[in-house]
Amino acid sequence: MKVEKFKVLLYLKKSGLDKSGKAPIMGRITVNRTMAQFSCKLSCTPELWNPRESRLNGKSKEAVEVNAKIDRLLLAVNSAFDSLLERKTDFDATAVKEAFQGSKDTQMTLLKLFDRHIEEIRARVGIDVSHRTLPNYLYTRNRLADFVSSRFKVSDLAFCQLNEQFIREFQEFVVIEKGLGIQTVRHYLAILKKICRITFKEGYSDKYYFEHYKLPKQKETAPRALSKEDFEKIRDIELTGCRPEHPIVRDMFLFACYAGTSYVDVVTITLDNLSRDDNGALWLKYRRGKNGQLSRVKLLPEAVALIEKYCDDNKADSVSRNSVPSPEMVSDEHQYESWYQGTFVLPHGAALVLDSHDPRKRRTYRDCQQDAGACGYKDHPGVCPCNP
Repeated sequence: MKVEKFKVLLYLKKSGLDKSGKAPIMGRITVNRTMAQFSCKLSCTPELWNPRESRLNGKSKEAVEVNAKIDRLLLAVNSAFDSLLERKTDFDATAVKEAFQGSKDTQMTLLKLFDRHIEEIRARVGIDVSHRTLPNYLYTRNRLADFVSSRFKVSDLAFCQLNEQFIREFQEFVVIEKGLGIQTVRHYLAILKKICRITFKEGYSDKYYFEHYKLPKQKETAPRALSKEDFEKIRDIELTGCRPEHPIVRDMFLFACYAGTSYVDVVTITLDNLSRDDNGALWLKYRRGKNGQLSRVKLLPEAVALIEKYCDDNKADSVSRNSVPSPEMVSDEHQYESWYQGTFVLPHGAALVLDSHDPRKRRTYRDCQQDAGACGYKDHPGVCPCNP
């Protein structure tokens, strides 16, 4: 290929000043009659810029640092041009730009690394990663893809195309355009920062993007509670004419309340998790799905009754069904006192208040089922006893 003209021009985009008053430095590659523009990922004080020299004037700290980066950038562009020239094939300015920045086919990109990390997490689910972790990454990846497509009109971005404004604009996108809550957005941003940390550690980027970006403050909310009256309604209601799953899910919820376990743990409990102590009391022993920690709970008569309801007679032992627990039947003194005070303190930090008349502490059936994981949760479609 005969190259009649090759030129690299750097200029300031004065219409895009940031909050500190600095303007981004842009570049334009010309090869014969083709042109390609790119961002240098640099910015400077407009008063220091010398358009004739494509450099900063003076010997200030800013001028020295930016000029050094400009020198490395121009060297990389010229090296890419020389590499294409050696192939003795036709190319244009866009080919030089892609060779300089790294084409999406050969360079690790944002969503490509995201997909790789998701597959690594998928392979570890059930080993050292909770099954609830994977959906968080999938949702974040999908929202990020929507943002990149909407904001940049491309399917993916090279890491050299990121800047500090990227994460701020992504946060605004999911809050304003997608209407997501601040807690969800916080999770998305934390995962994005983690991906950028991996990029930096593995050498795909020479910059640790968003390292100092502060996540939105976590909202502190008081535990919601279920009134004694509503709890008894759930317990005593006759679920006639409902779907067959509804009584089962109701009983699972009641068992979670009596035993102080979360929904995700209730659905994994089997008879192998039950054992008796020397006094004949029935204990539930299991590892929490949230953190893998071993939990031991001495079961109340109501919980035992629910187990016997669904156990085969050949497998289940006969257990007394007295409705009032004795101190020996409660694994923890605080839990026993809580029973008579009308409050269950669950291991995962939630509180089940049975006798509260404070409207702020009351909970609806739907609230309880959402916390239990049986309502409004994608992994359990249709299993919702609170559906009227």
